[in-house]
Amino acid sequence: MRRASLLGTVRLGINSLMLHKLRSILTTLGVLFGVSSVIAMLAIGEGASEEAQEQIRKLGSRNVILRSVKPTEDVVSGGEATRVSSYGLTDFDFQRVDQTFPGVLRAVPVRQLQQEVRLNDRALNPRVLATIPEYVSVTGRPTSEGRFLSPEDQLRFANVCVLGYEVARYLSPFETPIGKRIKIGADYFTCVGVLLPRVPLGSDQPTPGADVTGEVFLPMETARRWFGDIQVKIRSGSRDMEEVQLHEIIAEAESDEAVPSIAAAAREMLARQHKQRDYEVVVPLEQLLRAQETKRIFTIVLSSIAAISLLVGGIGIMNVMLATVTERTREIGIRRALGAKKRHIVTQFLVETVVLSIGGGLLGIALGLLIPVLVEKFADMRTIVTPAAPLLAFVISAVIGIVFGLYPAWRAANMDPVEALRHE
Repeated sequence: MRRASLLGTVRLGINSLMLHKLRSILTTLGVLFGVSSVIAMLAIGEGASEEAQEQIRKLGSRNVILRSVKPTEDVVSGGEATRVSSYGLTDFDFQRVDQTFPGVLRAVPVRQLQQEVRLNDRALNPRVLATIPEYVSVTGRPTSEGRFLSPEDQLRFANVCVLGYEVARYLSPFETPIGKRIKIGADYFTCVGVLLPRVPLGSDQPTPGADVTGEVFLPMETARRWFGDIQVKIRSGSRDMEEVQLHEIIAEAESDEAVPSIAAAAREMLARQHKQRDYEVVVPLEQLLRAQETKRIFTIVLSSIAAISLLVGGIGIMNVMLATVTERTREIGIRRALGAKKRHIVTQFLVETVVLSIGGGLLGIALGLLIPVLVEKFADMRTIVTPAAPLLAFVISAVIGIVFGLYPAWRAANMDPVEALRHE
């Protein structure tokens, strides 16, 4: 019996709303845009945050990265025509980190060379990195084809190289570069492998002459044998030289708990061994924690903005329902005179406001799910719609209908039936 009475009240409320279709549609727009903005903002924020955190994770959450940084005032020797600046990490720093730091599972040295890379008529200037075989294990870089550097390459001073995916695709776009002789600087190196990129690439091929980012890897001992420790930069009227033994040291910790202590020890060691600030210590785990905190703050800000939109939509519903109560004063008086109780009047107007808010909420969910798809397609931004976002938006829209419909329903139910019947 009660179910039939409730269904009748819902049917009556819907029929009342259908009498003023345009007004009902305009009323739901506030909730519609509020709900869609909640879902879209959370999806865009979640996607941006996840992409940033993914890039940080690729550096290795258990890694501590020491980098050489050119100071503003170099330690310079030589005359005006020839300048030799010496700075950055040293082999001694690497030995200290690798052999004496507690909690370090393994350490990898990296040295960057400024050399042109050429295959036939295609040339570019990527990052040429000299390192050891453990580099791929520490950084988690997967191999696309072939192999990475081996301990035998180090012992034999082998003239071999491994290309990054971007470089391989540019130098040899139509066939595998494995086995080809790549000219690096003035010497030739046989390509033995290709590494996958750090981040996903588009389908477009690099155009000749364009800047191509990427990496080429050489055995550390081979690089030292052929290129030495000094890099030469020839400028107008002068020749600048840089002496940097190592550009990067990557230390892998045994566990996440050991990362802070290793980072603190690295900062302390470098501060003692280096007279100038020619280094930096990068801790991806710290960056990941900061990114997660930034995501939380970003989510709160976006949710607050969307909540304001929903609040405006709720106020719009209340305003329309108050006007509706005034318009239907005589109808309320007639229902009360025929025996309707206050709870019947309250239920009727609450049903109307809930129908408006839930209807706007459902349409808002549809629009909110569509916006992230359009953003990914046209703005090339990653978006992530979590299952909680549509559910949260729907619940909020229903709560808004109840909260903002209570006062108009209470006002309608507490009208004096006699005065309501006299209303023109």
